[in-house]
This record gives sequence, structure tokens and C-alpha cells, in this order.
Amino acid sequence: MVGLIQQLICCPYCGESIEVLIDHEDAGQQYIEDCQVCCKPITFHLSIDMHDGMRVDVYDEDTSF
Repeated sequence: MVGLIQQLICCPYCGESIEVLIDHEDAGQQYIEDCQVCCKPITFHLSIDMHDGMRVDVYDEDTSF
């Protein structure tokens, strides 16, 4: 799988569902992007699942991992 994929995520702050574009090439990366609704910083952690699909986990800024 190559290129951008649309992913629906739930903001860990306001709970709103928002659509984001994820680049499959960024698997294994972590970055921060502001919520389109409440503008708070969401930490995105991208990985590949065991079926070669993109896994997107989102966290608030107070969550450590």
C-alpha cells in the first residue's frame, strides 16, 4: 500500500470524529497535529498491523508511552 489514506479518528480531548490523511510511508513514526475541532494537540503514533494495514493510535498530550 502506497500513498495517502483517509483515516477517521476520535479526538482524545473533545471526542469529535475527524478525518485525517495518513501517509503509509510514515509507519513507525510519531507526530503531533492539532484537532480540527478543538485545536488541541493530538499525538499520532503510526504503525503497521499484522495484516499489513495501517494502525493509527491517538493520544492526548498527558499520555506517556
